[in-house]
Amino acid sequence: MAVEQKDSILSQDTFRQIFQNSAEGIIIVNEEGRIFLANPVAEKMFGYEPGELVNMHLGKLLPERFRARHAVYREQFFQDPRPRRMGVGRDLLAARKDGTEFPVEVSLSSVTIDGHSLVIAFIIDITLRKKSEEALRKSEEQLIIYAAELERKVKSRTEALDKTIRELEKLNKDLEEQIQERRRAEEEAKKALQREREVNELKTKFVSMASHEFRTPLSSVLSSASLIRKYRDKGDLSRIDKHIDRIKSSVNHLTNILNDFLSLGKLEEGKVEVLSEEIDVEEIFEDIVEELRLTLKPGQEIKISCEGSKRRIQSDPKVLRNITFNLVSNASKYSDEGKTIYLGLTFDPDRLRISVRDEGVGIPEDEAKHIFERFYRASNVSNIQGTGLGLNIVKRYVGLLNGTIDFSSEFGKGSTFTVTLPC
Repeated sequence: MAVEQKDSILSQDTFRQIFQNSAEGIIIVNEEGRIFLANPVAEKMFGYEPGELVNMHLGKLLPERFRARHAVYREQFFQDPRPRRMGVGRDLLAARKDGTEFPVEVSLSSVTIDGHSLVIAFIIDITLRKKSEEALRKSEEQLIIYAAELERKVKSRTEALDKTIRELEKLNKDLEEQIQERRRAEEEAKKALQREREVNELKTKFVSMASHEFRTPLSSVLSSASLIRKYRDKGDLSRIDKHIDRIKSSVNHLTNILNDFLSLGKLEEGKVEVLSEEIDVEEIFEDIVEELRLTLKPGQEIKISCEGSKRRIQSDPKVLRNITFNLVSNASKYSDEGKTIYLGLTFDPDRLRISVRDEGVGIPEDEAKHIFERFYRASNVSNIQGTGLGLNIVKRYVGLLNGTIDFSSEFGKGSTFTVTLPC
């Protein structure tokens, strides 16, 4: 292209100012691929002196391995000279005068002057950007590596923490079991100590009771036996019979005491077996009353009443007899001569209630809470024979039948004991 054409291009001050002062490198290339113009930024970018790039083939600004391919791209552009960016989707490299390569970003445009097509290339050195991107990429890689390492450490720490927690939980469980075992041992020790105290207390009460309850009838037997020999020599039969009756009474009393102890022993050892069979309650009670009438004090009598629909029930007749026999015997023992004992039966749909009411000495109100304790005897019955075991045994028998026992009493007027049993 003639020099006058170049002057024509630069004749406009505006273009010249843009061309010279642009922050981007600008190179104008003709159809043969030769550089027509290059601004100072482009010359400095590629390491050439001012004016040195003019008429140089554009291919020298490319790495040698790309020059042949670039010629094809240039021809294609001139066939369709639309503004575009080069190398979309790939990295572009340029070559400096000293042969070093650097990354660039290129935008193309075209212009026709005096019938000649020219390509204007806007070139930006993106070395810093690529370094930043590379640094960012490496940072991202390092961050990924660090994150992976951190995740690995977190996982490892978490596993270690989980293991520690499991060990602590196991240790805590073992500790709780040890505490529970220790508590059980302490509880057993307390129970054993309490049982020992109770045994010692029972021994003391037994010795105290036995020394009185056994001594009195034995003394009576010994005394009557001596008198019988005396009256036998005299032939006084009436007095002999009297002392024989005293001996029988004393023996019966001792037998009752021994029976109480045997019953208590069996209950304590859990040797009382409960059997269930169909029984006629009223019939059993009549038999009990008939047997007890022989032991009543002079003038005492037993009255039986029955409420509800009479029927047969499932229970243990032997245990039921022991309960009733003890309650009625107590009512007679703690009542004066000539008093009445009331035995009541109440048949409810699902239970049987047995009540024994007397007109005896009653129970002091402040002593009522002790009435079912072993060897306990109320303060107002000291002159009446007894072991203090009867009601304790009755309560245990009632428990064997899954029943309950309650009582009410008025001091000096009598007591009522009520046993409730499931049918």
